[in-house]
Amino acid sequence: MECKINWLAGSGMAFMAETGTGHILNMDGAPEAGGRNLAPRPMELMLAGAGGCTAFDVVLILQRSRQNISACEVSLQAERAETDPKVFTKINLHFTVKGKDLDPSKVERAINLSHDKYCSATAMLANTAEITHTFEVVQS
Repeated sequence: MECKINWLAGSGMAFMAETGTGHILNMDGAPEAGGRNLAPRPMELMLAGAGGCTAFDVVLILQRSRQNISACEVSLQAERAETDPKVFTKINLHFTVKGKDLDPSKVERAINLSHDKYCSATAMLANTAEITHTFEVVQS
């Protein structure tokens, strides 16, 4: 896997990332750090990546378990260290899984499998952060 980051000179603290698969995303800093607040902060992207990674796992596991899933939302709340490096110290992931006749035990199993075995993003973040999760099942 590879990625290239370019500072967008003249933009303050904006950067463009081009992923190894050719996708482009922008990052920017807070105004107090010289940015213009035009794009997510790099640490926000790390948190979003963790949420996307685990959501991917949960949806795939539930689909393979023949659960009729129609939506999966993950809301993340994170705390960071007060001193540099300001790593994540606590992250809670709240899953809202919607579908027809969903088995809550299968939803919980999918979340646990993602946390314990499959999600490489949360596994890396677990080196500095206490990661917890909660969930709710909405029958639709």
